Amino acid sequence: MARQTRAQRAWRPGQVRPPRSVKVLFASTVLCLEALLMFFYALMVWGLHQHEWFAWWLFGGSLGVAALLVVTCGLLRTRLGWLMGWVLQFVIIAGGIFEPLMFVIGAIFLGCWWFAVVKGRQLDVEKHERFLAEQRLAHEAEASSPPEPGTQGPRSSDGAETSENDPEERTP
Repeated sequence: MARQTRAQRAWRPGQVRPPRSVKVLFASTVLCLEALLMFFYALMVWGLHQHEWFAWWLFGGSLGVAALLVVTCGLLRTRLGWLMGWVLQFVIIAGGIFEPLMFVIGAIFLGCWWFAVVKGRQLDVEKHERFLAEQRLAHEAEASSPPEPGTQGPRSSDGAETSENDPEERTP
């Protein structure tokens, strides 16, 4: 039998999973796009400055930032991940020192990052409220529904099954 993950071992029938974070989804998308941006930035600055002594440092540093952006995607469930995300936004903007157009591109991606964080937080709040409302309605519907056919109804103190409609069981 295949190995199960911790989530698979903890799962029980009828268990409802809480909704996933939209904020993390949006922010991860922006970080992955920025990682691609930094990869192509690395190729561009190396090509433009390949005869300079610092060309390989630029190339390696840019690829390092790209790798950090991908790692940060995995850390977004922690406070450190969000802090790293904000710091890396300004590192990307600082890439404009070697290629001035990066100031503009970095600012655009900073706006995307800000939007992902702010709008993602708003959507998470709405999604969580809807999840709680659905849970409450499900519990209310479960409590008010009659027992299914074939299941045992309420029992009296002596263990015999009682019925609300049986006139012999009623007490005067």
